[in-house]
Amino acid sequence: MNSPSVSREGVFARDGARYSLANCCGGWYNVRMKMQQLLSPLRRAIEDFGMIDDGDRIAVGLSGGKDSTALVAALAAFSRFSPKKYELCAITVDSGAGADYSPLTAFCGRLGVRHIVEKTDIYEIVFNIRKESNPCSLCAKMRRGALASVMGREGCNKLALGHHADDVAETLLMSMIYEGRLNTFKPVSFMSRTGVTVIRPLVYADEKDIAALVAEENMPVVKNPCPADSDSRRRYVKELLRAMDRENGYIASGNIKRAVFHPERNSLWSIPLREKDGNDK
Repeated sequence: MNSPSVSREGVFARDGARYSLANCCGGWYNVRMKMQQLLSPLRRAIEDFGMIDDGDRIAVGLSGGKDSTALVAALAAFSRFSPKKYELCAITVDSGAGADYSPLTAFCGRLGVRHIVEKTDIYEIVFNIRKESNPCSLCAKMRRGALASVMGREGCNKLALGHHADDVAETLLMSMIYEGRLNTFKPVSFMSRTGVTVIRPLVYADEKDIAALVAEENMPVVKNPCPADSDSRRRYVKELLRAMDRENGYIASGNIKRAVFHPERNSLWSIPLREKDGNDK
């Protein structure tokens, strides 16, 4: 292994990889540059929304997509210097559609994170028994139930999901276009039926930075073999955002994200209180 060469900015190169000497919570750690680009918004989201408390047992919903895979790696790295100490595991719900999750298990092993693969018959029920014409809703409900079951068994109190800033903007636009309301998912939400708190530590992270990290670190990505694995509305909105960016100097999606991240800047209508005099104005 070659000796590292350190620049004045605290960036050093070794064996072809660039690292940063990141000053995090009082300690210096060697962190790959792409990971540091993800850890910065992750830490900010965790602090802004109080996502993690001492003693938390956090389960990452590991689907095999790039976002959840990067989230496992980022939370494992963050645990080294987080002021709040927590336990981490990863849960994959195997629907029975034939996916091979062994690369994820090996990856989690290298991170020191326990990986639990929960085998289910969701695919058989949804497609062969129920023969659902619109299977996504039932499948999602059953997957949530399987996740909650494993979390209860393992004593986990928080579920971390890999939604990122681009998902925030896309969900907002989908809500406006298809539902006629301003709405997107929350960074933290409590599920009263299961007693589980859902956290989304990547809400400030851009998808391009996640994709760059996964590519640089050669993280495993498992393709979902489900025949219904497509969301035409979300795909349309994603392409719409890309077109808006291209036509507006690549500022549109960023401005939509900032509108969500800074609600104090928004100026929306409110309906004034009216006297109940029977007059309709």
